[in-house]
Amino acid sequence: MNGNTTFRHDDVALLGIAEVTAPNEVTSESFDAQLHSTLERLRLPNALLQRVAGVEARRNWDHPHDFVAGAARAGRRALTAAGIEPEQIGLMINASVTRENLEPSVAVAVHNGIGLSPAAMNFDIANACLGFVNAMTVAATMIDSGQIEYALIVAAEDASRVQQATLARLSREGITRDEYLNEFASLTLGSGAAGAVLGPASKHPEGHRIRGGVTRAATWNHELCVGDHDGMFTDADGLLKNGMKLVTEAWTEAHEDGWDWQSMDRYVMHQVSNIHTNSITKAAGLNPDRIPTTYPYLGNVGPASLPITLAREVETLAPGERVLCMGVGSGLNTAMTEIVW
Repeated sequence: MNGNTTFRHDDVALLGIAEVTAPNEVTSESFDAQLHSTLERLRLPNALLQRVAGVEARRNWDHPHDFVAGAARAGRRALTAAGIEPEQIGLMINASVTRENLEPSVAVAVHNGIGLSPAAMNFDIANACLGFVNAMTVAATMIDSGQIEYALIVAAEDASRVQQATLARLSREGITRDEYLNEFASLTLGSGAAGAVLGPASKHPEGHRIRGGVTRAATWNHELCVGDHDGMFTDADGLLKNGMKLVTEAWTEAHEDGWDWQSMDRYVMHQVSNIHTNSITKAAGLNPDRIPTTYPYLGNVGPASLPITLAREVETLAPGERVLCMGVGSGLNTAMTEIVW
């Protein structure tokens, strides 16, 4: 395989990571109540989200546009955790899927909300659920090159609008069973925010070394999951089958290039559902006890899911333990990045 599918970083560390939990819990049981008539008419059982996806609840902001303030808050918390001042940041990347407008970028509002220096470069990286991991790779490469010293990455998602649009459509007269199941995944989505600070490992021995990883694309599958604020339409079987094939190929290629991820201390995955987590666990032969999950009570928070889950593991990780961040994003793309705690 030609190109830069696998990559390594020389002098980059994760210095701080933090999350912001959206304030309002929305249970899957409440969705069942709203969809009672549809489920009855289509002869579908209650608790499909709980039994099939394993999602009991998710969270929402008070208002849809609160995701920007959530991203800024997560960024400030990450700076505090890292012990880095806002004026030291040379790059800020927003990795959110959620956006209010095509222009300007979400990054400018977050940059302003945190109070970063005018000298801090800022932009969005949008790549479905892989945006945060991709942003880490870009930032780490810029740190290694010497262009910047410190980077801040944020992601915040709002799922309330797609939830309400989906519930309205699933409640309409005449909806078919296939149409219902095609939009089922939309109701697993949740809201939340995360932030992380990266910097030079040589100046921060207390940091967590970002070693590198692998990326791989299967973009001929770009129509399997398509979404916006009005809904997310998913070929669930096709997405799972082709996603698992992509992950397996990337895993194999990484190991052929010298990586050894069979006995990591933690596998922090993008949070989707029971089915996806169990499938990746089985395909790679992983120890399920080393895979923390947040989707049962936070849902799928898009690109913020993985860093939120990692932030919740910080207190349980010991120096020297190895963490593999793993994700698959609509498109399809996959990425895996190793961090040594």
